[in-house]
Amino acid sequence: MSVPDAFPVDSTDDAIQVLAGDCTVSVEGDQQEIHRGAVVVLRKPDDTVLVHDADGYRPLAWITRADAVTTTRDGGFALTAVTDGRRLRVVARREYGFGQYPATATGPPVGDCPDCSGTLVRSRGAISCLDCSAVHGLPADASVLDERCDCGLPRIRVERGAPFEVCADRSCEPLDDAVRERFDREWGCPDCDGDLRILRRGGLLAGCERYPDCETAFVVPAGVLDGTCGCGLPSFRSERGQRCLDSGCDVIASA
Repeated sequence: MSVPDAFPVDSTDDAIQVLAGDCTVSVEGDQQEIHRGAVVVLRKPDDTVLVHDADGYRPLAWITRADAVTTTRDGGFALTAVTDGRRLRVVARREYGFGQYPATATGPPVGDCPDCSGTLVRSRGAISCLDCSAVHGLPADASVLDERCDCGLPRIRVERGAPFEVCADRSCEPLDDAVRERFDREWGCPDCDGDLRILRRGGLLAGCERYPDCETAFVVPAGVLDGTCGCGLPSFRSERGQRCLDSGCDVIASA
């Protein structure tokens, strides 16, 4: 998709802006740098800006997730990207090319989208469709299975005290419900005689039923139950090792 002459030019949310030309590149920050030559400039949808020349694989200059980016065209392009204490400016003395092209997240394909038959990929903690706006967030430790839910999405495997296999769409088959059915009131509160309930308060918690009189609560960690900690709470084992339900506990867990 070419961009007509305009002033200014805005990058769309799902496009990579590509600029090429004989440019002056200036960087202001801890150190000041000025370069001149034929370069290609990439402005990504998150406002990361990369300037590449012919030498090596590293960018000549870059700003990651700039606070502000402006691009203008008036016979040649100019781009300015600013973040805390750093400013990158690229001015084309001669323009070779200027365009915007569709961009999506990339990742290993995990099936077909039930909404549009597009390809689903796993990328950046989510399953997303390359052809439509469908996005389904995943727990960090989730494994995507070959098995499909009745809704057409992949099923996932997540460990929260025990292995659970649920739909990737949390509204279809909530992980919270599966963990709650297995572990609600399974453990006692260490600070009173109440039971720990499985709750959702920002994260998945095992929190005291006597809240707000008792505010004891623990994030339910990744991993499977593996005995009891010396403090009396359950211990969990994952790829990172063994830990207590209480992340701040320094008591050695015992089987």
